[in-house]
Amino acid sequence: MPRPRCERCQRPLAHCLCPLIPHLDSRTRVIVLQHPSETAHALNTARLAALGLVNAELRIGEVFDDLATLLTTPGYRPVLLFPGDEAEVLQAYGQGDDLPLLLIVPDGTWRKARKMLYLNPQLEALPRVTLGAVLPSRYRLRKAPEPGAVSTLEAIVQALNVLEAPAGFDALLRPFEALIDGQIAAMGAETFERNHGQG
Repeated sequence: MPRPRCERCQRPLAHCLCPLIPHLDSRTRVIVLQHPSETAHALNTARLAALGLVNAELRIGEVFDDLATLLTTPGYRPVLLFPGDEAEVLQAYGQGDDLPLLLIVPDGTWRKARKMLYLNPQLEALPRVTLGAVLPSRYRLRKAPEPGAVSTLEAIVQALNVLEAPAGFDALLRPFEALIDGQIAAMGAETFERNHGQG
């Protein structure tokens, strides 16, 4: 019989993360487009981001029919958080009255994220933004596929920390770190060191 789960964070009730999830407001609106294959992952970091940010939304799918409406949300300038030669490095909002960003964040493996762009030409056409100096991932359970690779949640936190400085969004990482600590405890320190320790 499956263990009862928290409806909000979707973790087993004994490991509910809701007390650690903050309630943070942001000038930036964050829309996470999650590939359906990501929803079953134990560390569903995109969901944690959407739960912890007041001005955020999580959409699940490969093709998004209401994209045109989403991208014309009044009062925001839509951009895609995705690296590439054309991507502009994020910088803090100016003192003027620039429109805040509607930050579209694909959530999936690189291959699946690229497929989502291909299937949604309006996404592909968006101006791209990227992180400048990427902080190392705190995701100690998975080897990064390449230097500078971070989880979706970490990418969102780093982006907001840059855009909305001096405001900080590191509180969003609390449930993520608790989740990782719990998984390390479950596997045992020795197994963790053997498989994930710094060699």
